[in-house]
This record gives sequence, structure tokens and C-alpha cells, in this order.
Amino acid sequence: MARLQDGEQCVCDLTEALKTTQSRLSFHLKVLKDAGLINDRPEGRWIYYSLNADGLEELAEVIQGLKPSNHRVGSLSRRC
Repeated sequence: MARLQDGEQCVCDLTEALKTTQSRLSFHLKVLKDAGLINDRPEGRWIYYSLNADGLEELAEVIQGLKPSNHRVGSLSRRC
């Protein structure tokens, strides 16, 4: 995902940059796409990938909601 921070990337460029096979990379990109974290755009025989800002924002909100507050952390440790 860090490779996509600078903008859209072709799967062929990602394959070369990450030193992996296209089939392995495509599997991982599909997982990220299904999770709503990246977008894809076919052009000719290649697919271009970019970050999905809305999906990343939603993930950030979920993660923020999972962070324990100081009050909750103390009360949980006393129960154990």
C-alpha cells in the first residue's frame, strides 16, 4: 500500500518493485480491493491500482474506536 501513496500504479510496475510474481501480487491486491482499501482500473491488458481514500478513512475510524481509553484500561486490569 505504501507504493500507492504517490499515486496510481500498474500491476506490472508493482510486480517488479516488490520482486514477486503477478499471480501472488494479484491475490494480495484482490484482498485489499475486497476490503475496500484500494481501487482498480483496467486499461488495456493491465490493471492500475490506487488507494481508496474513503476506505482508508473508514479503517482509521474503526482503529480509533478500538483504542482503549485510560479509564477502561485500568478497570480491565483490576478484574483479572
